[in-house]
Amino acid sequence: MTSGAARYLYLARHGEATPDESGLTEDGRRQAVLLGERLRGVPLSAVHHGPLPRAAQTARLVGERLDGVPVRESAAAGDYIPHMPLREELPADSADATLERLARFPAEEREGGPALAREALARFTGPVPGDEPRHELVVTHNFLIGWLVRDALDAPAWRWLGLDHGNAALTVIRYAPGRPASLVFYNDMRHLPVELRWTGFPPGYSPDVTTGEEGPRR
Repeated sequence: MTSGAARYLYLARHGEATPDESGLTEDGRRQAVLLGERLRGVPLSAVHHGPLPRAAQTARLVGERLDGVPVRESAAAGDYIPHMPLREELPADSADATLERLARFPAEEREGGPALAREALARFTGPVPGDEPRHELVVTHNFLIGWLVRDALDAPAWRWLGLDHGNAALTVIRYAPGRPASLVFYNDMRHLPVELRWTGFPPGYSPDVTTGEEGPRR
């Protein structure tokens, strides 16, 4: 008989950051507050966040909307390259461009990232001991969300690439004993008004959700 209880892992990217990434824009602060309101009724046991200001500030604003939920910093929830793919892992038609782009990131993010990614899997994923389900929020960055979603879907290690997450959007993964991980929902922005959706995406990822046409890119 499989023992343990389900873990519900809530993943949120930080709110929209200032150009120098020293904190949140006014829109980013609004996004964080609305995310906190969305999560007010969830029985969260903790809010974890990465050490960078944009994640820490988002987590603090979310935590202020919750009732006594501890807010904790974790290096494993930070911003880093979770897996540096080899050329032979990648599709041949995009391998050169992908490796060139990843090479532009700071060496510490590329070299230290895989160990932090393993720590994140050990700390934040899988069923939990005991009989009570656990609900946890991780306020983090685009790359780690892609890495954890990729792992939940048992996709190849390089496939964290191409999974883009909106600022303050919400993803939930369920880890139940004796079952594969389940992606409950991904990139949910229902708590954000239209004008606060679609920030954080690369150019070309910003359709106007009311008309289906491309809207402002921010």
